[in-house]
Amino acid sequence: MGITRKDTLLHWNFFLALEDDLETLSKYIDFSANDEVYSIEIARLFLNTCSEVDVILKQLCKAIDQNSTAGSINHYYNEISAALPNLVPFKVTIPRLGLTLTPWIDWSNDHPPFWWKDHNKVKHHRHENFSKANLKNCLNAVAGLYVAVLYLYMEQAESGELLQLPKLFNVDDQYFSGTQMGRYGNSFVYKLS
Repeated sequence: MGITRKDTLLHWNFFLALEDDLETLSKYIDFSANDEVYSIEIARLFLNTCSEVDVILKQLCKAIDQNSTAGSINHYYNEISAALPNLVPFKVTIPRLGLTLTPWIDWSNDHPPFWWKDHNKVKHHRHENFSKANLKNCLNAVAGLYVAVLYLYMEQAESGELLQLPKLFNVDDQYFSGTQMGRYGNSFVYKLS
């Protein structure tokens, strides 16, 4: 056959691909002062990211409780916040661009994050809400995905097995435990629990 395949961390790879798209966007838009800028490209990235966030949160709920039937952002909150209390206040940085984001901070019971509400408006009523597909929402959505994927792959994150390094994103000091160099590349070692 000539090819041997192993399971991969599919959602980590998906996050890295979306982050790569965001990095490309940073070549055309200054992230330091253009929160309200919107475009078709930002909308595409925003919608794709939020779709992946939904998948990850559902999987997190199943990892927490294999009998979970949570199927929406409000239902995810109850299960995730109880089992993973550090997720909501988790701070993400983009050091190169001088940004710190706390994408889940306003998530509470029956109150999704602001960017999630805007995602639904763009998804279902884009003709009226296209301006909500903006940089601020997109940055927070990708940061939220980063956090969710770290918790989905917590064991690998804490043992430094998430290859390759993110190009833009990093974590606040309290969640950082160092870097690791290995045969297949470099990785961060995270402190999530």
